[in-house]
Parts: sequence; structure tokens; C-alpha cells
Amino acid sequence: MKIALITNSRIPSLTANSIQAMKVAQALIQLGHDIKMFAPAEVDPVSKETLLSHYGLRLAPDLKLLPSIKRLKRFDFIVHAQRAAKNFGADLIYTWLPQSAVLGLWSGYPVVLEMHADNSGVLGVWWMRQFWKAKGRKLMTVTTSALRKALERSTKLKFKDEAVLVAPNGVELEKYENLPSPSEARRQLNLKEGLTVGFTGHIYPGRGADLLFELARQMPQVNFLWVGGTPELVGFWKNKLTETGIANVTMTGFVKHEFIPLYQAAADVLLMPYSRSIEASSGQDIAEVINPMKMFEYMAAGRGIVSADLPSIREVLNAGSAVFVGAVEEENREWGIGRWKAEIENLLADEPRRLALGAQARKDVEQLTWVKREARVVELFVAHFN
Repeated sequence: MKIALITNSRIPSLTANSIQAMKVAQALIQLGHDIKMFAPAEVDPVSKETLLSHYGLRLAPDLKLLPSIKRLKRFDFIVHAQRAAKNFGADLIYTWLPQSAVLGLWSGYPVVLEMHADNSGVLGVWWMRQFWKAKGRKLMTVTTSALRKALERSTKLKFKDEAVLVAPNGVELEKYENLPSPSEARRQLNLKEGLTVGFTGHIYPGRGADLLFELARQMPQVNFLWVGGTPELVGFWKNKLTETGIANVTMTGFVKHEFIPLYQAAADVLLMPYSRSIEASSGQDIAEVINPMKMFEYMAAGRGIVSADLPSIREVLNAGSAVFVGAVEEENREWGIGRWKAEIENLLADEPRRLALGAQARKDVEQLTWVKREARVVELFVAHFN
């Protein structure tokens, strides 16, 4: 099919939404579809080579940046994108924007709408209700069952099962083939030798930066590896580590996607230290519905995972593939940090258990690749309307 991908993400950028959209695009190309992506013109035009390098891709879509005036809340962009999809001769509009999905349906196009968070505000609910009211061929994907429930709650609608697909995020398994042992990965990256606890990703509120800091302070015998984060936040935490005299933390800042698997492989244990409230780049609280891409990468790396015990995380991980610890609450902060410290120390002391958890996670994630994800989306869409 000729598929028009319409995203409101800034391309290129470091946001999870931007990365996810590009992984979807690559997977659809791998499946043989003709892809054109439309995004707001918030940066200068970029070449395919830049996209390949920035996102660690092997295949990049044709990208067209379209006008977008912020005070119009992207609606001008949506109209431009609809017109561009028509000029492309699209057979299908695949979008992350309910407004774009609705306009596509009103124009007679088949539509796939991807949702990663609950509706934002009264207008967001209105657009979602219009999506379900509009006639036409449509499919909505949600990353978790919890998100489907949240969307039904906010819209006061009951979605048709055949028109909704729970499609968790995915991973490029080929990047995780033949990873070295933790000690060999540390040698290749010139990192300190010794048991290492790793974390990769952004440092938005709710992502566990305070917890990571406290764990490093209370576990001086363990090396901590922190990969990612904006320059401002990395600078803030480096200063705080220096002021406090904590010397067992390595912070890398931004690392190209192609090197992330090796950094994850350098850890004996990988952490997902989420809070009960997690702020997305949009500012929305996504703790109830989170489906982090790092989770699938951690699983592919085959390392022991210690995660905050959130219901949406348990839709993918289980007691056979990860260790769960309650999110640290402010009223019981010291006790909560103590629980995390104890579980991590227990796992670091038990290599057979780490290996077993990592092996099970690696086995489970084999069905959760980006290509298999997009194949399910397309197959369900085609089956639903034939």
C-alpha cells in the first residue's frame, strides 16, 4: 500500500514520540509498503542520511515538512498534511493525531490512528468522539489495555473490539544479536570494571532520577551507568554528584541509537525506576498507561530488569522476566528506597537468577519486534474490512 504517515512530532528530535514514529515507518518499509511521512516544519529540511544516523535506522521514509503555526494548534498542518496525502495518492492514512484521523475519514480515506496517551482536555475528547462517530474504514491501536480503558473512560464510549488493537511498542532485535558479556561490553566502552547497574533514557519528572541518585549514594560498591538525558539535566545531575562526592556514577549524556545496545549490555542489572506520576514530554501524566520503548530494549539485551510495579508494565513483563518493586512514595521515601536497594543487591548477588530472568525476557520479546507489530496492525486492518 501507499501509506501516508502523519505525525506532529518534531523530526528530527530526541522525544520518544519522534523515535517511535520513525521505528513504525521503518517497519512498514520493511514490510514492502510505499511510505511518505509528513511532519511540522519546525526545523530545517533533513536528508535521509541524517534520519538514518540520528535514529539509528537502516531504512528511512521520504519526509516532507509542512507549514505549522503554533497559535493554530497544528490545525493548519493537519489540513496541509491531508492535501499532501491526497497528492501522494495514499491508500491509507496512518496517524498519531485524532484530528488528522477524523479529517481523513471525512475525506473518505481508510485510517489507522495510533494512541499512546489519554485524551488531553475537552477538545481532545471531542476529536476522539468524532473519530468513533465518523463513518469509514478505521482502526485504532493502543499501546496498553490500560490505555484503552482510560480512553473509554474519558470519552464515555465503549469501543468495538474489532476496531481496536492493543499493539505494544517494539524493538529491533537484529541490533541485539551477539551482544558481549557485561564485562566485555564494559571493556569495549572503556567503563569501570565491576558489577554495574544501568539506566538508559530521558530524565523527565517521574523517571527516577532522584531514586538513581540515592541508590548510587547508598551503594558505593556498585557502578552506576546513566545513559541519555538533555544537556541541561545531565549537567544538573553531574554537578549534584560532584557536590555530594559520589564517584561511582558514569553519565554519558546523549548516545547515538546504534550504540545503545552495547551500553545496555554493559550493565548486569537494568532499572526502570518510575514513580506513580510520570510526566511525558507533552507534560501529560502517563503513569497509568506507560509502555516505554526502553523496556523492550532491556528485554532484548537479556539482562536482569528491576522495574517499578505499575499495572501497564505488567502487561509485558512478569515475575519470570523481571523483579518488581513498589514505586517510591514521598510519605515512605526512605523505606521505598530501601526496598529498591535490597532487591538490586539481591539480584546482583545472584548471577543464576539474573541470567534466568534475562533469558526469559529475551525469549518473550522475540514476538515484540517493530516489524511483527506493524504486520499485526496491517493484517487486522485488512481482515476487518474484507
